[in-house]
Amino acid sequence: MTTAKAEVLIVEDEPEIAELIEFHAERAGMRARTIHSGKLALELIRREKPDVIVLDLMLPDLDGLEVCRRLKQSDDTRGIPIVMVTAKGEEADIVAGIELGADDYVTKPFSPRVLMARLRNVLRRNGAVDEASPKNDRMILLGGKIVIDLDRHETVVESRKVELTLTEFGILHYLAGRPGFVRTRDQIIGAVHGKSTVLSSRTVDVHITALRRKLGDMADCVETVRGVGYRFADASTSDDD
Repeated sequence: MTTAKAEVLIVEDEPEIAELIEFHAERAGMRARTIHSGKLALELIRREKPDVIVLDLMLPDLDGLEVCRRLKQSDDTRGIPIVMVTAKGEEADIVAGIELGADDYVTKPFSPRVLMARLRNVLRRNGAVDEASPKNDRMILLGGKIVIDLDRHETVVESRKVELTLTEFGILHYLAGRPGFVRTRDQIIGAVHGKSTVLSSRTVDVHITALRRKLGDMADCVETVRGVGYRFADASTSDDD
């Protein structure tokens, strides 16, 4: 995979963490730049529009949630993907970030390899990664009403392309992999973010709510099983090579 010299802006006030992210981003082929202020980051982003933003939530002047909110409210910047970085135990902030439109998140302490994988995923979804693949791996569900294209990281619902965050896409793909099979919230978290990630059921519920909203008339395909978890509606499913 190549990153086509994608531009990543790191908004982080801890120099050691910022240097770590910048080092691995540049090693992965990206052009990385660091800024330590939320207010200055907003000014820079509006001028230069990076391909992806790594956004710490604990900033000295303007916290990351407010930065995210302002970026997602603006027509000029709402399309720039944001990967939040948050300390463990700040799950309320994760939920708030998801609701504001953040595309993904990692918790401190984090693995640089995991963070780079998440950056590549959001870049690929936004067309900033040049990745050639000879295979078009798609899932065709509910008689073709929902199509999940794994290579392109795209979801089409009733002939309409739906923009999902990485987590929403991961949940939909995980549930759709076995229609009718119930998945617990812990299983969903483990499948999408890794088994070492510890988040509460509320976080999954927020993701599911956002996913259903984006699925529109097909929202009922993600079914709630009270006291257990969620499942994808049991209907005909086929793979398209």
